[in-house]
Amino acid sequence: MRPRLVFVHGIGGLCNPTAELDVWLRALADGARDAGHSNRVLDLIQGWAADTRFAYYGDLFRDAQAQGGAAQVDDDEAVFVREMLRAAVTERLEETIQESIQEPIRGEEIPVLRHAQAQLGPRGAPQGPGSVARQVLGAANTLLSVPGLRSFGGWVSARLMVGHLRQVARYLGRGEPDEEGLTLDTRIRRRLERELDTGAPTVVVAHSLGTVVALETLSAYQGDVPLLVTLGSPVGMRAAVGLRMRPQPLRVPGSVGRWLNFWDRDDLIAVRPLLENAVRPNARAVLPRSRRVDSDGISVHPAVKYLAQARVAGPVVEQLQAVTPS
Repeated sequence: MRPRLVFVHGIGGLCNPTAELDVWLRALADGARDAGHSNRVLDLIQGWAADTRFAYYGDLFRDAQAQGGAAQVDDDEAVFVREMLRAAVTERLEETIQESIQEPIRGEEIPVLRHAQAQLGPRGAPQGPGSVARQVLGAANTLLSVPGLRSFGGWVSARLMVGHLRQVARYLGRGEPDEEGLTLDTRIRRRLERELDTGAPTVVVAHSLGTVVALETLSAYQGDVPLLVTLGSPVGMRAAVGLRMRPQPLRVPGSVGRWLNFWDRDDLIAVRPLLENAVRPNARAVLPRSRRVDSDGISVHPAVKYLAQARVAGPVVEQLQAVTPS
């Protein structure tokens, strides 16, 4: 039986999951080639290397896709997005101040980051409905003016950026029940559960919000996950994300034999501290191993930018080979 490879996407708009699977596989193949696995490229693209699945749940956020995904953000969701951005900006500012000692050009970001930090700070009592959302949008506009961050997520506007980050708030809000009483987060996890296979080793590659979904889903999974790969994960945002996840305390799922976590310095969503400091080991003493990758600085958050990295693709291909029956 072939191993299974399951991709879990993150925030974003609606897409064709079949087409998206092909895009992700081709990006992984590019990374595999750079990692010295040219002989596996065709196997990946044709689906011979693994039974490959794409766990898609973007349609469950459909009502948030009005005007290209920039639907109105209510105040509760805006408060959550503000927490996410505040954590990301604070860490980015601290890193930039340190890096500017060796790389003075980095210092150009500091005034802009401080301005965004001030915009996201407490401002007393809210000034009417929508005030927090306006505050967040103002800070997002500021962040998108930083050259290194202008297109880190491929967003063309602050409103689209906030609209997509809102999806994390909706998932962790544990609300929006359907006619059967199933909340949004439950319905999303069920989409991933359908793609897992307890009968074969399963490599899981999750991106952005998908890393939250994957960790929560795998916590109850009884199959074998020899490798979990997380890309651009927000789980390190302890107050905004980590403490809202289930179950608590956060722990490496028992099914996971190895966990590699990748982050790009220009990916504002993938904040540090390192995930190995944010979760507890499982019974096999497995902890995440965080590794930095560096893209070209243009739209670094999308999954395909990570997958095309040799440091990401190499271990995935090697793990699939290791669990493939001879």
